[in-house]
Amino acid sequence: MSAHLYIEGGESKEDQIRCREGFRKLLEKSGFTGKMPRLTASGGRNATFDDFTTKHRQSRPKDYIAMLIDSEDPLRDTEKTWKHLPQRDKWDPPAGATDDQVLFMTTCMETWIVSDRPVLKAHYGHHLQESALPPAENLEDRHRHDVHERLSRATRNCSNAYAKGRRSFEVIGLLNPSELSKLRSFVRVVRILKERL
Repeated sequence: MSAHLYIEGGESKEDQIRCREGFRKLLEKSGFTGKMPRLTASGGRNATFDDFTTKHRQSRPKDYIAMLIDSEDPLRDTEKTWKHLPQRDKWDPPAGATDDQVLFMTTCMETWIVSDRPVLKAHYGHHLQESALPPAENLEDRHRHDVHERLSRATRNCSNAYAKGRRSFEVIGLLNPSELSKLRSFVRVVRILKERL
């Protein structure tokens, strides 16, 4: 059996390396050292879906092929991924694809980042404007633009202000799984990977 996880993120080759590295660190801290799936940072959202679809069609029955993407919008049911994607992105599942092959960051990667306040404080230091961050409650129900804008505003006075790309993937690698366990989407990702790897 082989396992391959396609990740939404990394527009340049350098950013794709950093994306893989950041998520590898997070997965290792989540208990997947020694049973890590192969990680591919595919770049944009549509490219990630295309890579996933191609690999899914080429896979053997026991292989686990999945994609880790932003849900973009809040979800009513985090388990019904293929109900969400055709409505939101006009993506139909490839033949034989199951809901556990779609792993969501709800609603975006920044939701995961803002959920770990101790890491944000340590990483950004005393210039972090914590009051500008979105409230910690019901983070996954917040629109992605709101979460991203608030994170950018909270770090704007920091020398390493938040930005997509290198800086975002650096923070992903610092996150603490115990802090992320407050998020339904993260709990689901860990649960499914433990079942499938």
